[in-house]
Amino acid sequence: MDTLGALALATEPPNDGLLKRPPVARGASFITKAMWRNIIGQSIYQLIVLVILTFDGKRLLRLSGSDATRVLNTLIFNSFVFCQVFNEINSRDIEKINIFRGMFDSWIFVAIISATVVFQVVIVEFLGAFASTVPLSWQFWLLSVLIGAISMPIAVILKCIPVERNTSSKKKHHDGYEALPSGPDLA
Repeated sequence: MDTLGALALATEPPNDGLLKRPPVARGASFITKAMWRNIIGQSIYQLIVLVILTFDGKRLLRLSGSDATRVLNTLIFNSFVFCQVFNEINSRDIEKINIFRGMFDSWIFVAIISATVVFQVVIVEFLGAFASTVPLSWQFWLLSVLIGAISMPIAVILKCIPVERNTSSKKKHHDGYEALPSGPDLA
């Protein structure tokens, strides 16, 4: 999942905005404040969801029977993977709200995201003995995807949280990222 995600993001085609950014200083942090905002916010969301499922999932989902623990563990695993898939899409642009702009122009990105989802389906539905999973009902598949998809509106909310700006460099971060756009530039 991580390898495919890194490959998907690394194959994004360059855009003109990259040429407008000044060079990054040698000692500048690789992870920007906007990236930290996204990492921390998404981590908090995922931890809350996964902890709730881990400790109260059987009751909330009305799971019972001999395979209830295996179904719950598979649902937790599936939900985590879909959180990562949607976070890969969110990570296409850490600053802009409309992360879908130009997404389908990068066929490699779409192919890798699609391959990740296909691999997940194969792992859960067909490789149970190898991966310690059990096949899920369509309702649990839908729940897993919805849990992952919720990270998208959370990313929008996170992008509205201002991060400290370096005022000595004309409203740009020390690493060259421009300020979060507002108004019609949001898209």
